[in-house]
Amino acid sequence: MSVTWSGVFPALMTEFNKDGSLDLDGTQRHIKSCMDAGIEGLVMLGTLGENASLRAEEKETVLKAAVEATEGKIPVLSGVAEYTTELGLEHAARAKRAGCEGLMVLPSMVYQQDQREGQAHFNAIANGANLPVMIYNNPVSYKLDMTPESFVEMSVNNNIVAVKESSNDSRRMTDMINACGDRYVMFCGVDDLVLENLMFGATGWVSGLVNSFPREAVALYAYAKAGNMEEAVALYRWFMPLLHLDVDVKLVQYIKLANQMTSEGSEWVRRPRMELIGDERKKVEAIVQKALDTRPNI
Repeated sequence: MSVTWSGVFPALMTEFNKDGSLDLDGTQRHIKSCMDAGIEGLVMLGTLGENASLRAEEKETVLKAAVEATEGKIPVLSGVAEYTTELGLEHAARAKRAGCEGLMVLPSMVYQQDQREGQAHFNAIANGANLPVMIYNNPVSYKLDMTPESFVEMSVNNNIVAVKESSNDSRRMTDMINACGDRYVMFCGVDDLVLENLMFGATGWVSGLVNSFPREAVALYAYAKAGNMEEAVALYRWFMPLLHLDVDVKLVQYIKLANQMTSEGSEWVRRPRMELIGDERKKVEAIVQKALDTRPNI
């Protein structure tokens, strides 16, 4: 299956049992729930998929389970978030072996690259993997901001086809399109900027809160792309307190707790992450419960 680069792609959670072991059945159930809601693609092993918490063989196992669950109906992408370019290439090979149709590539972890090093990293993985690549530009979390000028230079690499833009600046979408034209398919990567990004040129949305509220996320995207702005704005305002959970340092724990409250998954994470307690837990529970109490009829 070739990747259709549009629509809502969950950055899917990796489900664990309470003892930290993989819950593949839970992951597959969650995938099918999101598919029933109308998602158009799937990103496994991103930040929300707790990529760095899994061993190499576990990552391949999760990817195989995802490919199996989708039954060829939607494309599966794998996050590539490794310490070095060489390790990234090794994971890309595992992802291809598992049946993934594309990759979402992050900068190499830990070492803070500059523009030249970032370009070399992304180009090497795109060339070596021989799969279509979405570059994940998230300077807030990963301390490398790939500028529009860098994307102009990388445009000669035909394997790089899309950008998940997460610079937390809605102006960047316009800057990218002004610099690169339609060379790249642009995805919003910041949940609480999605309506703005869709208005200014994003074709897709790699979303965190679609995990917990898949029907609402798909509906918001559909309203925006159809130009039904009254409906889109109303739904966005209901959604916004939830969407803010996606940009906190504890987004994994926050959204996993939301998943548990909406029966989409469980809150179990791997150390060093820990389940929420005390006032922090109450805060997230209150946000999710209010959303459930006022949930629109979609």
